[in-house]
Amino acid sequence: MPSLADTYYERSSALLARARESNAPVIATLAPHIGQSIARGGVVHTFGSGHSEIISREIIGRAGGLVCVSGIIDPTAGFIENLPGYGEALASRYDRQYQLNPGETVIIISNSGRNASPIDVALYAKAKGLAVAALTCVAISKATPSRHPSGKRLFEVADHVLDNCGVAGDAVVEVGGGVSAGPTSTLVGCSILNWLMLAVAEWLKENGHPLPVLRSQNSPGAVEHNRALASRYKGRLSRQLA
Repeated sequence: MPSLADTYYERSSALLARARESNAPVIATLAPHIGQSIARGGVVHTFGSGHSEIISREIIGRAGGLVCVSGIIDPTAGFIENLPGYGEALASRYDRQYQLNPGETVIIISNSGRNASPIDVALYAKAKGLAVAALTCVAISKATPSRHPSGKRLFEVADHVLDNCGVAGDAVVEVGGGVSAGPTSTLVGCSILNWLMLAVAEWLKENGHPLPVLRSQNSPGAVEHNRALASRYKGRLSRQLA
């Protein structure tokens, strides 16, 4: 009998393969849009409320990633994500500090897609002329009523929908007594974002644009390289490299 860890490995690997296949068409459409924006000097913005903030940070300011990614950070870590208007206030403050510009893209992560703040941020960004990409669990979201005053869920607001293909409750391994463990939304969500960013890098390369990719600060000359990259986006990144 396989261990719980082996069962998680098998099921999450299968889920990862399914997500790779099902999201490929969306990535193929979204990557050129982001690439064109970056080629014009644009920034990619991310937002995730609560635990989803971990996924949103996956592509911000890290070795091997694009420098031009900035995060809308909730200082309450999602504690008041359903307070009416809170997400709009977050997006508005971020906009004043770092600018949400027309033609750019904001990637909003919410597993359920039902809570108010992610939808607030999406609606604010759309009104500003940005493309909105949602990373969510479509099956869960369709089965769950919205907590936003509009009655809409995130996938109904977004221009592009990336699906983590998860299950109700997020966990895929039964551990007894009707309890399941082994969540997959972070594993799959981070993979989807990295697939997308690599597709963007590929588009930039194929179209003759420089690749603004950060290097590991443990490698020779990386600090100077990274600072030079970041200087092109001075005042636009919520995590500015020193």
